[in-house]
Amino acid sequence: MQGRIAPTVVVGLDVGTSGARAVAVDVGGDVLAEGTAPLPAHGQPLPPGWFEQEPCAWWQAACAALRAMAAGLGGRGVEAIAVSSTSGTVCLVSADGSPLGPAIMYSDIRSGAEAAEAQAAGHELATALGYRFSPSFALPKLLWLARHRPADLARARWFLAPADYVAGCLSSEWGVTDWTNALKAGYDLLAGRWPSFIADLGLPPERFPRVVAPGEPIGRVSAGAAAETGLPAGTQVLAGLTDGCASQLSTAAVAPGDWNSTLGTTLVVKGVSDRLVSDPEGRIYSHRHPEGHWLPGGSSSTGGEVIARRFPATELDRLNQAALGRAPTDLIIYPLVRRGERFPFLHPEAEGFALGDSPDEETLYTACLEGVGYLERLCYEVLERIGFVVGDTIYAAGGANRSLAWLQLRADITGRRLAVPWTSGAAMGAAVLAAGRVWYGSLTAAARKLVRIERVFEPR
Repeated sequence: MQGRIAPTVVVGLDVGTSGARAVAVDVGGDVLAEGTAPLPAHGQPLPPGWFEQEPCAWWQAACAALRAMAAGLGGRGVEAIAVSSTSGTVCLVSADGSPLGPAIMYSDIRSGAEAAEAQAAGHELATALGYRFSPSFALPKLLWLARHRPADLARARWFLAPADYVAGCLSSEWGVTDWTNALKAGYDLLAGRWPSFIADLGLPPERFPRVVAPGEPIGRVSAGAAAETGLPAGTQVLAGLTDGCASQLSTAAVAPGDWNSTLGTTLVVKGVSDRLVSDPEGRIYSHRHPEGHWLPGGSSSTGGEVIARRFPATELDRLNQAALGRAPTDLIIYPLVRRGERFPFLHPEAEGFALGDSPDEETLYTACLEGVGYLERLCYEVLERIGFVVGDTIYAAGGANRSLAWLQLRADITGRRLAVPWTSGAAMGAAVLAAGRVWYGSLTAAARKLVRIERVFEPR
């Protein structure tokens, strides 16, 4: 009698701001194994507003997370892997994928002047897609590198996003990106090409990567990468997507009118629209769905970072237990930790503030939760005001889902129910993308099958 063949899995890998997470998901949506690994802090002191990471650290964290996940697979085969990462981060690499210096992160705001230059050159495309080039975009960062690190730019063969770099490390196939990661580098989603104004800005068009649809096969795991990660050699490597788009997929926000809030270090709001809506103020940008529709969204600079900065992790359970009893507070807090806001308004010099005095730590904590909730409500009000349809349910993802008090306060403040999947996040969304490619034939079918709603928080 033949032995039973172990079921296969798909793998989603997210390389985020603070670490990497890998999940192995079976055809029914069960997470059969997972692994995480932290990213080390950047070792060099940087000027205010500068944020950098070493691309090699992304790969090291990815390898550690994948090895931990692979150890729990128990002989199951791996069909495919897709990678997600931060949006707007820029990495320069040589022809063989060697990084040429640190990557400039999405949150870095040094390229303000270059953002204005990119906007002037690309205003027609930006207007059509509903965004403005800001310092958080990749294209202004590339212009800054051309001005301030021309030797590095001259040596570079490819300009890549983190997901592209990690996929290259997995497959040894370089110079490929997906169209969600390409958007902030100036890619024309309507024409399906890199626009001519890139050359007008003095950047070499041939160093921008080839653009494919998210989920498109780009290579297979090499023998060397297999040894480092524990993945089987020959596993399909698929083009990935941004972490915001991946998190959206992980929540089942897949139909027109569905919207997802991913609240982690920052708040990212993304939805599905059956038509392209342009935001005249450039706060909302739209990704192209691989199967039609548009994926509009906005990324705030505000979010859970305020909690990590102000309150010890050891106190969070106690503070969460007290929060519902303290709400609503008399404090008004705009909990922006870093300078510069992107959504629901766009201002590179915005700074956080607090109005009123806090009698104790519990009230201050609750007011910070409320402040993010008010910002989230304003995001959805802005979306409706410019013509998007927003349904009654917000699909919630991100690290903030660990706080049940925060979920309830957000439902109360936004006036919408919050639906929480049993597991979510960018790694799960990348796995949904892979499953849609290898098992279900569509992202919508994969999301409906794999994502299960665990809890719903109704507004009180």
